[in-house]
Amino acid sequence: MPVLVIAEAGVNHNGSLDRALELIDVAADCGADVVKFQTFNADRLASRKAAKAEYQLATTGAAESQHAMLKKLELTGADHRKLADYCRTRRIEFMSSPFDEESVDLLVKEIGVGRLKLGSGEITNAPLLVKAGRSGKPVIVSTGMSSLADVERALGALAFGMIGTSDPSTGAFADAFASAEGRAALRENVTLLHCTTEYPAPFHDVNLRAMDTMREAFGLRVGFSDHTPGVAMPIAAAARGAEVIEKHFTVDKSLPGPDHRASLEPAELRDMVAGIRAVEVALGDGVKVASEAEKKNIAIARKSLTTLAPIRSGEKFTVENLGVKRPGSGTSPFQLWEWLGRHAERDYDADETL
Repeated sequence: MPVLVIAEAGVNHNGSLDRALELIDVAADCGADVVKFQTFNADRLASRKAAKAEYQLATTGAAESQHAMLKKLELTGADHRKLADYCRTRRIEFMSSPFDEESVDLLVKEIGVGRLKLGSGEITNAPLLVKAGRSGKPVIVSTGMSSLADVERALGALAFGMIGTSDPSTGAFADAFASAEGRAALRENVTLLHCTTEYPAPFHDVNLRAMDTMREAFGLRVGFSDHTPGVAMPIAAAARGAEVIEKHFTVDKSLPGPDHRASLEPAELRDMVAGIRAVEVALGDGVKVASEAEKKNIAIARKSLTTLAPIRSGEKFTVENLGVKRPGSGTSPFQLWEWLGRHAERDYDADETL
């Protein structure tokens, strides 16, 4: 299946519905499959005493709290409906990451999203994981800042939400994860995204091979949520078998706000999508044969047994008068030793292909 490319608008609308609509246009025009926002209520998401991350301090300063910053970035339910409606007109999938149970209800019951995406910070949010599991929607889960044990616990809560009938508990989550029914539900509905939760993420911390580790550990689809500068890492992840690629984008990196500086601008997003699509085609079927494009070059690039000097009938072929040169339309050089010592049956000019 083609790589699912998620253009992460996130909060790069800066609280403006018009800017959010513009971001949808950019994502659609650049060829992304999905444009994703974030659904939250600042009062439910962060306490007024919650500190900002270092990158947030660097991009938005210390004058306002994390809560105050988030409050300015909220979108209303009505905003979500307008965005989802506009996505339908642009033929791009609308998606949003819920940060609380009420936001799941908004997205699933009112907006009618096709799937949910949970951010890395929710990997220990068991109530939200259970709620997402109970939504009946496929779930994409970012795993930044996590160990395999963290991911397994989160998968247990998701599996419980999908199949559980008892009261939630850590034991019930573990049982759901271990059960055949739970594992089948996870395989059917869950994709794990490897992620490095830093903005921007340094290349030496990316560890793309962790995608392979999670695929092998859990038998689930895997992908990559990227926060590095540029487009090289998403394209590399696609080459390593990522089935989903997520990347932040903005209309202008210089805009105020926490995520713009670590986001792609439109031309970069277009290049990323084009690179991923090229990789998909280039991966091929793995059968090692000459391609149709190559076949016309075989005679040009390969070599044949070729006379190095004139040879008269009856004269022996030797290393002095017989060698290997282009074109490759004659006798294979693998036959050289069978020809050496033989007598010529006719006259040969120099540079004659046998």
